[in-house]
Amino acid sequence: MEWKTRQIGQTGLMVSEFGLGTATMGGSRIKITRQEGEAIVTAAWDAGVRYFDTAPFYGVGAAEHRVGDALREHNRDDWVLSTKVGRLLRPKTSDAPSSDGRMSPLPFEVVYDYSYDGIMRSVEDSYQRLGLARIDILYVHDIGAYQHGPELNAQHMKVLADSGYKALDELRRSKTVSAIGIGVNEKEVLIDAMEFGDWDAFLLAGRYTLLEQGPLDDLIPKCEARGTTLVIGGPLNSGILAGRDTWNYDTAPPAIMERVKKIAAVCDAHNIPLPAAALQFPLAHPVVSAVIPGPRSAAEFNENLPLMRMKIPAGLWSDLRSEGLLHPNAPVPA
Repeated sequence: MEWKTRQIGQTGLMVSEFGLGTATMGGSRIKITRQEGEAIVTAAWDAGVRYFDTAPFYGVGAAEHRVGDALREHNRDDWVLSTKVGRLLRPKTSDAPSSDGRMSPLPFEVVYDYSYDGIMRSVEDSYQRLGLARIDILYVHDIGAYQHGPELNAQHMKVLADSGYKALDELRRSKTVSAIGIGVNEKEVLIDAMEFGDWDAFLLAGRYTLLEQGPLDDLIPKCEARGTTLVIGGPLNSGILAGRDTWNYDTAPPAIMERVKKIAAVCDAHNIPLPAAALQFPLAHPVVSAVIPGPRSAAEFNENLPLMRMKIPAGLWSDLRSEGLLHPNAPVPA
């Protein structure tokens, strides 16, 4: 199976439009063994996926180990890897649970560091965990008020603008990496970061989906003007567009549940599974380079494959728009 490829920014780096996200595979929220994690990566490879995204934070190092172990045997020029900076992993010296309730598959804890030295150290650490000699895309991970609160984030943003961005630009100019960007769950920090940086791509999770299209009003026009592309993580909005009750990594509020119910009703009327429409929708926009769901198992990954290939009638999209469930300017799949 082959997937179409799309360019990252203006770099010439091409990624398969269907990629693999590995946040869940790290086993931070549900227990996933090393063998199960590698099986997810292998299933994606066997299905023709050639873009894989990971991060030090996912499983506090576990996801990077699993991605590297599963892909190391393949020709490195045949696939694209992105990982992230902004967090360093330090040995965990106490038995106290993680402050955010996540499991710790490996014995480390997180220290935020968006500085020049922190980013360079993060890259070196990632090489070791991955067991690979090349990283294609580096995203600054989880900077923003959503993650840190307004006051602390202002400090982190200053460090990134004054120090960390120099490291990213240096890595790109030296061709150590092909592209740089930011990976977050909020659009506001991306708009702010465009004031001080030249970014190739943003990994935006959960904010440009069949459920939410707010970036069409501000972020996406700016990306189009600058030649910055988007990679869409969390296309199922933490599971609510796949039949679960979770949205934005928490229990969905009633207003979100009601909107999803209306979207699902339109999909049902056309005999199309809601996840099929959700997975395909973001790719209709030319600013989107890839969509990267994060399955919890190889079986769940394989369940997504026919949904990505399913032909969706034009009437479904027009009905969603006529009922006010799609942004007026949202492109839809042909």
